[in-house]
Amino acid sequence: MLPLPASTAPKPEWRTWARELRAGLPDRSAEVSAHLAAFLRERGARRVLAYRALPGEPDVSALADAFELLTSRARFRPTPHLTLHPWHTATEVSRFGALQPPADAPRVGLEMVDAVLLPALAFDRRGVRLGYGGGFYDRLLPGFTGLTVGVVGEALVVDKLPSEAHDLRVAFLATETGVRRVQP
Repeated sequence: MLPLPASTAPKPEWRTWARELRAGLPDRSAEVSAHLAAFLRERGARRVLAYRALPGEPDVSALADAFELLTSRARFRPTPHLTLHPWHTATEVSRFGALQPPADAPRVGLEMVDAVLLPALAFDRRGVRLGYGGGFYDRLLPGFTGLTVGVVGEALVVDKLPSEAHDLRVAFLATETGVRRVQP
């Protein structure tokens, strides 16, 4: 196991650590998805904003059989932001390497979403998300009142990550071991 960076280490150091660790982890997508499906059903979620997995991220696409999944498209003008679209419209490969909807795909408003599943390089036990540095989810979700669930391998949940005031926190973490509420 790679040694953890210091909790005061800068985010780029944490990102390097997480990428290296994640590269050696087994794919546990099936277990993560099964836990998520049970959790979302129990919470009454129907319309779920999910992500198209990058290599090393838990693939949650199996949830499309049980829920109305939505996905996002990263846009860069006038400022970086995400737009939401039906899951099945993701037919292009984004600059990040994941499938995304084309620019003219039908849009869905965030107010229609019951739950958001967020990928990350790592999370801490308080729900702080270490993303890829673009701030897309930080800008999308400040007023969101539905469920926010961080999705990551258990080995990538740490005690404390560096964070700033604008950094998004999720309410729940989903790993191959289950779904749990974050610590206050």
